[in-house]
Amino acid sequence: MPIPDAIQLNPIKPPLKARLGIPGSKSITNRALILAALSNGCITLKGALWSEDTQVMTSCLRQLGFDIQVQPDATDSANRTIQITGQNGFIPKTGTSEKPLELFVGNAGTAARFLLSMVCLGKGSYRLSGVPRMHERPQEELICALRELGYQIVTQNDHLPAVVHGQGPQQDAQCNVSMKGSSQFASSLLLSAAVGGWKITIPEDDAENAPYVEMTRAMVAGFPTEPEVDYQIEPDASGGSYFWSIKYLMHSILGNKLDDITVSAWPTTSWQIDTQFPKFWPLPTRVSRERDLGDSIMTAVIMAPWAKEPVTFEDLGRLRVQECERVEALRTELTKCGARVEEKGDSLTVYPGKLHGAEIETYNDHRIAMCFAVIGTQVPGMIIKNPDCVKKTFPNFFQKLASPAPEGLAMTICDASTGTRLNAIDLIA
Repeated sequence: MPIPDAIQLNPIKPPLKARLGIPGSKSITNRALILAALSNGCITLKGALWSEDTQVMTSCLRQLGFDIQVQPDATDSANRTIQITGQNGFIPKTGTSEKPLELFVGNAGTAARFLLSMVCLGKGSYRLSGVPRMHERPQEELICALRELGYQIVTQNDHLPAVVHGQGPQQDAQCNVSMKGSSQFASSLLLSAAVGGWKITIPEDDAENAPYVEMTRAMVAGFPTEPEVDYQIEPDASGGSYFWSIKYLMHSILGNKLDDITVSAWPTTSWQIDTQFPKFWPLPTRVSRERDLGDSIMTAVIMAPWAKEPVTFEDLGRLRVQECERVEALRTELTKCGARVEEKGDSLTVYPGKLHGAEIETYNDHRIAMCFAVIGTQVPGMIIKNPDCVKKTFPNFFQKLASPAPEGLAMTICDASTGTRLNAIDLIA
């Protein structure tokens, strides 16, 4: 049964004792899929996220001829164990100039960008395309860098759709890559650089992008080289931020004990910048997308009405070119809920105040849906439209909210059109 077009959330009723698991990291899973495909062995990814974005990546790799086996993972229903047989840098399937091999990347930025570099290593032609929003998202800096390495890429306005004419490795080819549009440009090149023989120069002073590029460098350096080996994917810190925020709000508003909600298996490395999220409550008066948090800054924004004083969120420009125009979306939907929000340049200032329920437009953006669901755990009358969009990174998010404790938050979630209470099993996107 598909999840309804709109759902109504009812606030959590304490007392509550819950231990919530979070699925694998999308960023790490999609990097690991590329590295495994380029390896010379059979790599088994444990705890890999199985969401729309990682399914898109898996489908594209299968289109390229890689043998990939997917099995359930006992750690979380949104995870899988994925076994990939690498071809030592060889791309098994190609297309021709007249009929390029088609690769559909949906709205998955990591898939689009990581594959753009990877297919350059093939000996044929490939056409990458996605949904309309993907065709609007930045690609120019990556495409320019690949051309500098010697590859022919045909596009209109340096966006997708793009046809890549692969020429295989280009030993000692060099390029500079700007990360103005996305850190994924540098990560894409680094993931394929060893096989391609490329020398990549990356700006050293880009603070906003550094954490994600360092994640890529660490994975490339530490990825297994043995012919048969397991590789563990760590949980997704951005996804975990929603449960941390619920925990803190229940403590602040309802006086619950801080140990009433436990977020299990929190990442132990510093690869994900959002592992810092638990340190941001109570919120400071200024939070930066460049220096402090990644995607979880959106979660911090929706917590700000409960802060003791106004909070300014800075350096949000990157949010404007992601799954939707997130700065505008956050301001618009928070205002619907009664919040006072001021937008100035690439910053939002959110003032303390009482919120009320509203019908939330999610813009087909998974993070907008999950952020405003957090508000719905405390504020009655919250309706989330198109909740199915969470499938992009967290398909069982609403299931975890509705599942009985201790595995869930025992939240009452109803079909907004009929008022019928939904079972947890009906809430898988």
